[in-house]
Parts: sequence; structure tokens; C-alpha cells
Amino acid sequence: MTTTTSSPSIILIAGHWLGAWAWDEVLDHLNTDNPRAIAMTLPGLDGDDPERAAKTLDDQAAAILDVVARLGEDQPVTIVAHSGANYPVSLVLDRHPERVHRVVWVDSGPVAAGSVFAPDLPAGVEELRLPSLDVLAQQASLEGLDAEVLERFRSRAVPEPGPVLRQPVELTNDARRKVRTTLVCCSIPGAQVLELARSGHAMFAEVANIQHLDVVDLPTGHWPMWSRPRDLAEAIQSAASRTS
Repeated sequence: MTTTTSSPSIILIAGHWLGAWAWDEVLDHLNTDNPRAIAMTLPGLDGDDPERAAKTLDDQAAAILDVVARLGEDQPVTIVAHSGANYPVSLVLDRHPERVHRVVWVDSGPVAAGSVFAPDLPAGVEELRLPSLDVLAQQASLEGLDAEVLERFRSRAVPEPGPVLRQPVELTNDARRKVRTTLVCCSIPGAQVLELARSGHAMFAEVANIQHLDVVDLPTGHWPMWSRPRDLAEAIQSAASRTS
């Protein structure tokens, strides 16, 4: 039987180019029942930080753990990681799995040891800007996003720091695979994700090693916080409230 707990602490972390603002609509729904849900901007994605382009995955993981420490005094927290936030969050799970009640991957998933997001990015490239929407649409589904949302995305996006994209992920603690996990599958159906994981596909192989896994299908594009914010909030709240 699945049991639940009320008002679990939730940390929302968006993917590349995005800050805490990306979760505004989800928070509107989450905070109705859960005032302990917050969104964070990772180091390197604060447009007002003059040193942001030098930030690393280690900086991002440390910042997440700082928030966990503040929110998780009485119980471990649920971390929600969208898209490219899977790199620093995988580090967090490796370093302190005992502090995480559950991880919710939103159109994302854990990375394998040694993974590098952009191994071919030249050392001289300090940052990676959001590509044109035409190019972006070839990389990820924009389903459900209207012109107003896409313009907001383009205007508020912050270039991704080069060191974050080039740093290999060092993972040594198998206990990270014991953390309760929910996959919220949007642009790729859950059944297909699991099949890719079983087949050893490099992007999904680590999913096959998760010991406690739930899969939720939320059909839409790669940015469900904008295309289906209420439904995403409900999926997150349901996952975070589970104790088994």
C-alpha cells in the first residue's frame, strides 16, 4: 500500500538556460497546499552574476545541497529536476542520497558515471546561448508552447556556462540508485523510456539501475512547466507525498 505524508519539502530545478522563474506557474498550484515548495536558480544561470560563466557542476551541486540543508532539517526533501538539471542533481544523489526523500525527473533522468553533456564544446567557448527556436525544435519538442511563451523563453534565457557543459560527472556511490524515483515522461512515453533503458541506450541506461521506480506519463513537449503546469504540479505533489 502506498502511504503519503503532508507538506513535504520540494525543490524545483529547471534545465539549461532557465532559472527559478521557469516554475512560476507550477508554484502557483503547488503552494496552494504546500508552502514548502520552492524553485531555485542554479549558479551560472543568474544573469546578474558577473562571474556566472565560470561556474561548474560542483558549484551547482553545492548550491542544491545548501538548499537541502535549509529545508530538510526534519525530513529529507524531494528534488525535482527538469532536463539538463539531471547533471548536478545526479551529483547530489551520489554525495548525499540520505538527504533525498525522492527525486522526480521531469522529461529527464539520472546520468551515468563519466557522462559529459557537451564533450565536443571547445575549451575556449565560455558559454552556450539558447539556439534559435528552429534549431531548438530539432533538439526537443516544443509541443504545447504558444508564441507568447516561446518569446518569454527566448528573452529570459541565460547562456549556459561552458564549464558546466564540459565537466564529466564523477559518481562512486551506488546508494544513489536506492533513492525513490519518479520519472515524469513528457516528450517520450514512459514505456519507450523503459525499453530504451533495458536495451542499454546511453541516454537512458542508468534508469535500469534504479531500485524504486515509478513512471508517470504526462504527454506534452519538453517544457511541461509551461504547457501543462497544473498537471505537472499534481504529479510532483503526488510523488513527493509518497513514503513508499
